[in-house]
Amino acid sequence: MYFEYPRLLWLLALPLLLVAHYLYLELRQRNPRMRVSTAAPWMAAGRSPLALLVHLPFVLRTAALCLIIIAIARPRSSTEVEKIDTEGIDIVLTMDVSTSMLARDFKPDRISAAKDIAIEFISQRPSDRMGIVVFAGESYTQCPLTTDRATLINLMKEVQTDLIEDGTAIGNGLSTAVARMMDSDAKSRVVILLTDGVNNRGEISPETAAEIAATYGVRVYTIGVGANGTAPYPVQTPWGVELQDMQVEIDEPLLRSIADQTGGRYFRATDNTKLSEIYTEINKMEKARTTVDSFPVYKELFEGYALAALLCLLLEVLLRFLIRRLP
Repeated sequence: MYFEYPRLLWLLALPLLLVAHYLYLELRQRNPRMRVSTAAPWMAAGRSPLALLVHLPFVLRTAALCLIIIAIARPRSSTEVEKIDTEGIDIVLTMDVSTSMLARDFKPDRISAAKDIAIEFISQRPSDRMGIVVFAGESYTQCPLTTDRATLINLMKEVQTDLIEDGTAIGNGLSTAVARMMDSDAKSRVVILLTDGVNNRGEISPETAAEIAATYGVRVYTIGVGANGTAPYPVQTPWGVELQDMQVEIDEPLLRSIADQTGGRYFRATDNTKLSEIYTEINKMEKARTTVDSFPVYKELFEGYALAALLCLLLEVLLRFLIRRLP
């Protein structure tokens, strides 16, 4: 606590002068004497409580004056408050949902692992707008850019492989993600493109989509998903679903070229742990800018002293009213 007008506290000398004057008058009033044979009865009786009560109005009035002086000196308290302005990033998660994502070189399979790790990534970035684009033979927006984390996570959980025609249209997927950011005014715009195959469908080539992304200043991080060599893939047979080893084919030169052209990076994920590490690394690279401003917040404290002074004055009036009527 501090005082806005500390020089006014010198007025507290006035109550001291009033107390000195009051004591002086009290001593003068005790000068009259009366001769008696013995003072024993008065000494045994002691002083009456009423004698002390007579002085209480003066004490209350003096206390009220002190409290009023303190109040007009404007006591205040202050605390430092930090205001944090975050400059978020627009991120579109672009996920391959072709049937090859059912391969089980990841646990339990590629698409389930990709969804779970993407949900963790979404949860770690509360200040960013994020969206979801899925592609196979075609592409569409699963969720537009939003800060609603609950909706994002629920829509990510609904992603599956049989939603659209099969195939791998990397160019369509990337161009759809870039289109989601056409009207974005974010300082940083990012696409995380995850696929496990080779482009074989779509009206827009991956190279053209990369040029569009670079033109609009969209940075693309590409992730190739799949073990080295072969991976167990569920195949329907007359005897039910069986796992057969299939060759893993990822167009790494294309994914690396897209990343280089747009200022991003290419990553290769061969298992759940590696994929999680990739998202963690991207999370570190794409940090939202924060601006911290410190400013004081003041709290006025004079009201308490003013109310206490008013209470003292009311008690003084009440006591004077009662003392006058005491026998």
